[in-house]
Amino acid sequence: MKRYKDKQEYLRQLEWIVPQIRKDHPGMSLRDLYHIIQPEKLGRDQFEAHFQALGYGVARKRRKIRTTDSTGVKRFENLMMDVKLTAVNQVWVSDITYYRIDERFYYLTFIMDLYSRRIVGYSVSRTLRMVDTSLKALERAIQLRKGEKLNGLIFHSDGGGQYYSDVFLKRTKEVGIKNSMGKTAIENPYAERLNGIIKNNYLRHYNPQTYQQLTRMTAKAIKMYNEQKPHQALKKLSPVQFELLIHNTNSLNKKKKRTKKRKSDNGKPYFFNQLKTVNAI
Repeated sequence: MKRYKDKQEYLRQLEWIVPQIRKDHPGMSLRDLYHIIQPEKLGRDQFEAHFQALGYGVARKRRKIRTTDSTGVKRFENLMMDVKLTAVNQVWVSDITYYRIDERFYYLTFIMDLYSRRIVGYSVSRTLRMVDTSLKALERAIQLRKGEKLNGLIFHSDGGGQYYSDVFLKRTKEVGIKNSMGKTAIENPYAERLNGIIKNNYLRHYNPQTYQQLTRMTAKAIKMYNEQKPHQALKKLSPVQFELLIHNTNSLNKKKKRTKKRKSDNGKPYFFNQLKTVNAI
């Protein structure tokens, strides 16, 4: 039963990436797809049979994939519907995409703070396994926000198997994160758009030729995006600049509140009363 469950979970992971690849390569055969994806837990014939049945064979009309009715699939309510953003660490959005180098596909996972648009976690991996994609990116995000309150944070994603694995859900529960899912990519537009920005505005120009180069250049792209790219929604500030502005503003407001609390009953500042006491002595 455990082997069966692991296999079904792995299929759900593949089912979320194959449509992306098919969209960019509509005429590619399933055998070629298998060759460039190189799934670790699935043989070629099983791969072809499974995705042929789902309508991804080039000779058949493609049907919309249905992961919601699959055995072992977990679904979460879309908590993004009525959220009003007021601070960082309120909503993180995430998605997994692929990047092709020669005849091999690699996988990019990003987690973005929706309020500041900052990429807080990411991973570059050779496989679609949860430990290499969503979990690795999540651990990076948690480390970046170390010491900050994450309890109650909404983690929104598509329905990929990497986001409802038992291990992944155990980790989000430990931190106090609420899991949220959209049924389609349309319900996760910010993460989808981020994928395109990093791939097309940065990586295509950097032109990595190996996995090692892709890893380094993805880190560089994220640094450029976070620290230098101006965002219209952030009044032309970069995500890091915007978060710094928020931090400084909050610190100033706290300072003003402390000053207010130190006022005496007659409305005069705290330091005035201290001076009056000294003179009396």
